Amino acid sequence: MLATAAGILAVSGIAGGLAALLVLAERIIRNYGECEILINGERTLTAQGGQSLLETLSQQKIFIPSACGGRGTCAYCKLKVLDGGGPLLPTEEPYLDAAERAAGVRLSCQVKVRGPLRIEIPEHLFRVREFAATCASIRDLTHDIKEFRFALRDPARIEYTPGQYLQLFTPSYDGNEEVYRAYSMSSDPADREHVELVIRLVPGGICTTWCFEHLQEGDHVTFNGPYGDFRLSKTEAPMIFVAGGSGMAPIKCILHQMQNEGIAREATYFFGANRADELFYLDEMAAFEKALPGFRFVPVVAHPEAGGAWQGETGLVTDAARRNLPDLAGHEGYLCGSPGLIQAAVRVLTDLGMPEDKIYYDTFG
Repeated sequence: MLATAAGILAVSGIAGGLAALLVLAERIIRNYGECEILINGERTLTAQGGQSLLETLSQQKIFIPSACGGRGTCAYCKLKVLDGGGPLLPTEEPYLDAAERAAGVRLSCQVKVRGPLRIEIPEHLFRVREFAATCASIRDLTHDIKEFRFALRDPARIEYTPGQYLQLFTPSYDGNEEVYRAYSMSSDPADREHVELVIRLVPGGICTTWCFEHLQEGDHVTFNGPYGDFRLSKTEAPMIFVAGGSGMAPIKCILHQMQNEGIAREATYFFGANRADELFYLDEMAAFEKALPGFRFVPVVAHPEAGGAWQGETGLVTDAARRNLPDLAGHEGYLCGSPGLIQAAVRVLTDLGMPEDKIYYDTFG
């Protein structure tokens, strides 16, 4: 037993020593000193090298969208790196077409700042702001979805297009690193002094765990935005909304917009949940049905309880849409949910005649 214990201690000591050496090596390797970044040929900033270009720009209050938090899976953080970015990485290749590669487009989360850089950033991103806010209320919507309402402090008002998202800052806690995560706004856009988010708990998720287990009413938070091109078109085409879970957020925001602006377009909203007790905002959807004559809400429960009270649509939300929808030529689609739901919904809508270029969504993959 003593020999076994000694062996365990020896292995643990070696592992600890290797971990310390890796940390030290990382610090040395990442010590690139100060690096100059020339932006759009006219603005130069100096920053400490070693971090990703996305992180470096964020620290300089230049905010590039990143729905995945810089993990290289959403491809929202594209910008042009004209010089100094090093070779294209395998993690970037699936997200860049031939024209983008030729133009020097890169994923800024994958480009390390190791020396002088020359980059180009779309001008509209310089209008993205950082906001300080206070958590005004937290409301349980389901067992794993909460509504968070924030009162803005500085600046005290926000201007955004319904359907857009923001990036919420999560401070370091329990040994986790600081991160940003993207969440669509569910607020009534007429209220410019508050922002409302609908957040689903992701097991092990750094930001969602912080929101559910650490964030309290009255706490101060920071976010930046707005971002995204998901928004209501200017046409009069009838619309099909499809969402599930926290994908409710941008659709609810757009419905507020339709009510506020008296938009009378025909719209059918298929919303999916696994169980009947995971449906939420039912009263709000009923109110929208009364306020918007052309609007119909269709909740769908994938796995209704045997012998339960649920009498509505069942199965996958996309299957319910296929069963209930007519030919969709001339319609538009608005989707929000998991990548799997988005893919399935696109297949259903196009099978029913909707042109793919009339299907709108943001991918938070």
